[in-house]
Amino acid sequence: MSGNSSTVSNASWADLLSGANALRSIALAGGVALHAVNVYIVTTILPSVIQDIGGLEYYAWNTTLFVVTSIVGSALSAKLIETLGPRAAYLLAVAVFTAGSIVCALAPSMQVMLAGRSVQGLGGGILFALSYALIRLVFDAALWSRAMALVSGMWGVATLCGPAIGGVFAQTGHWRLAFWALLPVAAILALIVSFKVSGKPSTQAVSRTRLPLTTLALLVASVLAISLASLSKQWGWNLAGIALGLAIAMLIAKVDSRATRRLLPSGAYSIGTPLGALYAVMCLTVAAITTEIFVPYFLQVIHGMTPLAAGYMTAAMAAGWTLAALPSSTRTGAEANRMLRLSPVIILGSLIGLAIMTPQAAILGSAAGLTVYVVALAGVGFGIGLAWPHLLTRIFNAAPAGEETLTSSSITTVQLYAAAVTAALAGIITNSAGLADPGGVAGTQQAARWLFATFAVAPALALLLLARVTRKG
Repeated sequence: MSGNSSTVSNASWADLLSGANALRSIALAGGVALHAVNVYIVTTILPSVIQDIGGLEYYAWNTTLFVVTSIVGSALSAKLIETLGPRAAYLLAVAVFTAGSIVCALAPSMQVMLAGRSVQGLGGGILFALSYALIRLVFDAALWSRAMALVSGMWGVATLCGPAIGGVFAQTGHWRLAFWALLPVAAILALIVSFKVSGKPSTQAVSRTRLPLTTLALLVASVLAISLASLSKQWGWNLAGIALGLAIAMLIAKVDSRATRRLLPSGAYSIGTPLGALYAVMCLTVAAITTEIFVPYFLQVIHGMTPLAAGYMTAAMAAGWTLAALPSSTRTGAEANRMLRLSPVIILGSLIGLAIMTPQAAILGSAAGLTVYVVALAGVGFGIGLAWPHLLTRIFNAAPAGEETLTSSSITTVQLYAAAVTAALAGIITNSAGLADPGGVAGTQQAARWLFATFAVAPALALLLLARVTRKG
């Protein structure tokens, strides 16, 4: 364990990846990798799970519940470090994630699977947040930036490994083994942490951290209200669920604004403020990539693709994000503004293209059609990647005085909440369009057309908001 002492004045990658630091790096990067790989594994195997145990109408719930409990887990992480210490907090997170994975592996029905996914999300959310939080506790300050880069890079690793692991098990008819395969990795991480991470709680900070329990409870309730509405075949109930979810979201804004321990900084709930407008653009941008949860199912049912091929096709969205984010992050000033304005245009065009192409069963039969389709998938992520570094930078700059730390930590909360809500909305759209009833190829084609077309509204709205954001930026 190292504090703020700079014993490594000229830190290098070798310092981070050698000796005791190597094992600590494996533990922290491994925590994010375990969480991220699991996301792509489940996205890939879910069509096979549905085919085996049923529950097509709950398809989106697998993402919604996982993400919303991840938010709760992330919020709990700081308190767990303070009360249990880094080692025990990490081991608890691994234990919770492992328990959820076992429930998923043994699930006889979709209802049990969803319970397992909820537990998995809780443990994964704690792991995800701990992996970033512990960097400051286990490494010297000179190594922090490299450690951050290493941990963040695990999402790229997950993009490559997740579809492969899920696809292989799904194609051989053993999707349950995909969950069991995560357990040895969890055990290795737990073993490393047991010996290489301090178990001393941070007793000095215990009195300072109070969890925003009311806000978190309302947040979960708002997502569940929309999710429950997706189970109805009547538009009246669908709209009522959406309205209730939005009403609870408005209540969250009111409660959180008056809370002593806030979830989001001042001005976050009003698009009339620079910070609120930026958060809104972030949410609308994240909405576009939420469509990826249904892509493997569309590709397998409509186009007859294998789970492995469908998994990697879907991963093109995440690959596009990474491909655009790296060069875009170097742009400043007027160029950064252009990246921000170009982003929703690319996303909009890509989603419209997917709405047109996905329902056409023959479109992927030719090399040209396949290429155009992959470009459209990657285009969704590429558009997000163009804007993402600049959105984050402007959110940091728009932070209210004295709330800089809260602003930076709230970015993940906003991103995950947007993903959970939009996943629930995707469930309403696809179920109403006929995904489960009448189902089959025809129902899936209708669901695909409506999902991509409806979600194209999000980047269109983001484009309108960006006019003000870039002007003020």
